[in-house]
Amino acid sequence: MKSLPTLAAIAAIMFSGCCKSAPKVAPLKVEGIQLTAEGKPVVMRGVSFGWHNIWPRFYNKQAVARLSEEWGVPVVRAAIGADSHAKSDNPGIHDGYMGESKFAMEHLYNVVDAAIEAGIYVIVDWHSHVLHAAEAKEFFTAVATRYADSPNVIYELYNEPVDDSWADLKAYAEELIEVITGISKVNPLILMGCPHWDQDIHLPAENPVKSYDNLMYTVHFYAGTHKTWLRERCEEAMAAGIPVFISECAACEASGDGPMDLESWQAWSDWATSKGVSMLAWSISDKAETCSMFTPQASSEGPWSDDVIKPWGLIVKEWL
Repeated sequence: MKSLPTLAAIAAIMFSGCCKSAPKVAPLKVEGIQLTAEGKPVVMRGVSFGWHNIWPRFYNKQAVARLSEEWGVPVVRAAIGADSHAKSDNPGIHDGYMGESKFAMEHLYNVVDAAIEAGIYVIVDWHSHVLHAAEAKEFFTAVATRYADSPNVIYELYNEPVDDSWADLKAYAEELIEVITGISKVNPLILMGCPHWDQDIHLPAENPVKSYDNLMYTVHFYAGTHKTWLRERCEEAMAAGIPVFISECAACEASGDGPMDLESWQAWSDWATSKGVSMLAWSISDKAETCSMFTPQASSEGPWSDDVIKPWGLIVKEWL
């Protein structure tokens, strides 16, 4: 494939045409299976915030600015919890969007507005494991209306479907795509998850969404659990014309904990670079688990010295 631009080249694309209010980003477009900006292939490495209702303290302007300026992040992901699912493992936290919609939207807008101001891309992630079609439609209607003119905003329709059939997910995606594109003025990049925690990418390959061409399908991996077989599955889907975007990943096990498999992580990173696939690492959070990047002593806004960045966070910072 064509040689891919460096981060500096991506930044040049993103920051072209600066204005006084905020740096401009180039609209993202899917050409074949490759993500592009202004006709040039783009491969981005970014980070995902943890669930907004577990770690709302990181959902602020200063955190986004530091990730952009100090870590060199060209894209962040706001993981907006849809329901109360996370409460089973994290008692005492806020409800998701369906229980506390105002709280969810305030924290989402903090991150999106800050990303636009910083001149980077931002993924609005409906962070759910269960299908909530009506609520998702309400959510994305509000987001698309507020950011109708913004090429910074990427829409992730469904984080990690677990038990849904691809037929149901395809219908859900088609409905939400119609909602978003009926409002947006910029032909936004849209991401859609696939069954079994974003691993069954072969199912949309057999029956893809055809109503919208600026669409990519998400695959999630945790390098301690997901190995060569998932990369091979991705390659088969890509050979069938399916564009792949890794919107969540880490070096540990699928539980989010356990030892890091750095050999597997490097294999994934090298593979993604060679195939032109973007990756976002999970997560900006301070939980006592391997994939959280910060200790509880880390400031919500930064600055973040190495002593408050956990081993995974230091690996991600270097990888970026």
